[in-house]
Amino acid sequence: MTKKNPTFMRKLRHERLRKKVHGSASRPRLAVFRSLKYTYVQVIDDDRGHTLASASTRDTQPAGDGEKLTKTQVAGRVGATIAERALACGVKQVVFDRGGFDYHGRVKAIADEARKGGLEF
Repeated sequence: MTKKNPTFMRKLRHERLRKKVHGSASRPRLAVFRSLKYTYVQVIDDDRGHTLASASTRDTQPAGDGEKLTKTQVAGRVGATIAERALACGVKQVVFDRGGFDYHGRVKAIADEARKGGLEF
């Protein structure tokens, strides 16, 4: 029997979630991945298998005034960035894929800021 560590359980939840969540050209999937250090977000058209837009904490620069931001605050900025990039590609409605992660903290911050940025889901 496989040991049920947190990573394995998250993958099981993600597989279960992906059975229901599917992105199309008219309503692509907003996929979130959260590592210990960074957060990545992609807008994906599953019918064609193409990534339409992406953003991460690695390419979203925090404020330059020297303030120290938490990972959740930076993830919120990633949510605003992905909303801006998705709207530039002509995407207004998405299906949210939390990737098996709990809907709180960084995942919730991304979703909230993406909604404020103009995405509907």
